[in-house]
Amino acid sequence: MDASLIRNFSIIAHIDHGKSTLADRILEKTGVVDHRDMQQQFLDSMDLEREKGITIKAQAVRMHFRDRTDQVFELNLIDTPGHVDFAYEVSRALAACEGALLIVDATQGIQAQTLANVYQALNMDLKLIPIVNKIDLPSAEPERVALELIDVIGFDPDEILFASGKTGEGVEEILQTIVDKIPHPQGTHEQTLRALVFDAKYDAYKGVLIYLRVIEGMISEKETLKLMQQDRRFDPIEIGYFSPDLRTAKNLKAGQVGYVATGLKGVQDSRVGDTLTFANNGAKDPLDGYKPAQAMVFAGLYPTDPEQYPELREALERLSLNDASLQWQPETSGALGFGFRCGFLGLLHMEIVEERLEREFGLELIATAPSVEYEILRKDGSILLIDSPAKLPTPNQIDEIREPWVNLSVTMPARYIGAVMNLVDERRGEFDKLDYLDHAEDEGSSRVLATYAMPLSEILVEFYDQLKSRTQGYAALDYQIEKYRPAKVQRLEILVNGEAVDALSTIVPAENAARNGRLLVTSLKELIPRQLFDVPIQAAIGGKVVARETVRAMRKNVLAKCYGGDVTRKRKLLEKQKAGKKRMKMVGAVEVPQEAFMAVLKLRD
Repeated sequence: MDASLIRNFSIIAHIDHGKSTLADRILEKTGVVDHRDMQQQFLDSMDLEREKGITIKAQAVRMHFRDRTDQVFELNLIDTPGHVDFAYEVSRALAACEGALLIVDATQGIQAQTLANVYQALNMDLKLIPIVNKIDLPSAEPERVALELIDVIGFDPDEILFASGKTGEGVEEILQTIVDKIPHPQGTHEQTLRALVFDAKYDAYKGVLIYLRVIEGMISEKETLKLMQQDRRFDPIEIGYFSPDLRTAKNLKAGQVGYVATGLKGVQDSRVGDTLTFANNGAKDPLDGYKPAQAMVFAGLYPTDPEQYPELREALERLSLNDASLQWQPETSGALGFGFRCGFLGLLHMEIVEERLEREFGLELIATAPSVEYEILRKDGSILLIDSPAKLPTPNQIDEIREPWVNLSVTMPARYIGAVMNLVDERRGEFDKLDYLDHAEDEGSSRVLATYAMPLSEILVEFYDQLKSRTQGYAALDYQIEKYRPAKVQRLEILVNGEAVDALSTIVPAENAARNGRLLVTSLKELIPRQLFDVPIQAAIGGKVVARETVRAMRKNVLAKCYGGDVTRKRKLLEKQKAGKKRMKMVGAVEVPQEAFMAVLKLRD
């Protein structure tokens, strides 16, 4: 198809604003999915996406639309996630498009993540089409939300469309606007091939499948291809597009979105952001690609069965092919053995990765408590980045410790400003500014955008739940890493039966270290199972024990069968039991359950 008849676009929005449901109606309207085969959130194909009701992976699909002039257009839609943890998926999807549908809920209006996605799309010079969704709801206020889009973002009133992802109202107008307003791709199929790899996955039969957008030139099965970044050559096994399942095609031309089955068995041979070109007489300069994702949260993943270590490595290799924001490297724990230190974009991302590893690869894992990356300024002037409490140098080597801070944006009704301010103060946050998004008759009902600065480590622990609780579910947040600031923190170590458990170590603010130690050992006392000997649990800061609890031994009544008789016989049995327990205490290993490692997260409770 001619590039002038192709439109590539994404759907972006805050979480739960109806992107996937609106995508369902677009698929129905264009005839890609028959009404009998339609199911809710059709593009959310993963079990986890359906269970949690969120989009995790960006999904692509090719559609055809006949406009009012009877011209047939090819539309390539990439549905994106809305949660802040998957913002990297959104950025990759937008890089493969010329435009985006900006969806805003008619009952909730502009939210923090809405603005973050708008700025991201504008930075990429994309054409935005604003859509007020869910206009069928009884509580919908489409006119008020349209005014927000005009006042806050600067859209013209005649640009804004109104739709319902549930009933399908306004979908025809949306499709016509996509054709009219979003520019067509600029490349031509006569140019030398350059295609941008925006996603990939592993197939047991076809090897690595790379998902790509052809920027210039044309891909066909006859040509030997090359991934420029990896300098890896291959003859394509299969070429095709998404409809939304995989459909084979003879070629992919400039402007089109599709996939190539490479036949490569090594998952390290392909990287998201790479440029595909001809192996012979190919392009000289690669495309810009993507800025690497910056991990914000780090945790250790260990197999419960040490023999599953090779399987865990292979699973991480394959998962990181499909999830370019996942980072990992081997590490060893004295308590847990061999495992991997993994970097995630947030706690939800960590939870999803852990569940995918267990479900898709059949692994049983132990995850350590998450931590952030600290910057250590040593006394010799060198700078060290650490993502694990176990790597923190001794105090006599440290000149200064710096921790990452974020710019936190919270949208909420004005009546909750005080509650949110208290929450931020409790977490060492600082107020920045306050903007009113609208002007309701009742001042407490006006929606505001409050901006704060806060340590990233304080957001990890129950912050989102507390924010929702204190604002009755009305608040929404977004955050971006700002910079590192000096911090007064200490390493809190936990000793179980006299042995330091490095996986339970955590870095905490100095003023709360002793209190956190007491809370943690109290929690661990309830979580660590009883043994046949006493198990002391201690919290230590810099070698000094600040708290202790003891898991009492299980008592076996060795005198149960002694019915009277000489007291020396009873004493002999008790002495034998005592000697046996002493020997067990010397060699006995204490089992620490998964709940114990997550107890570090519950300190605030």
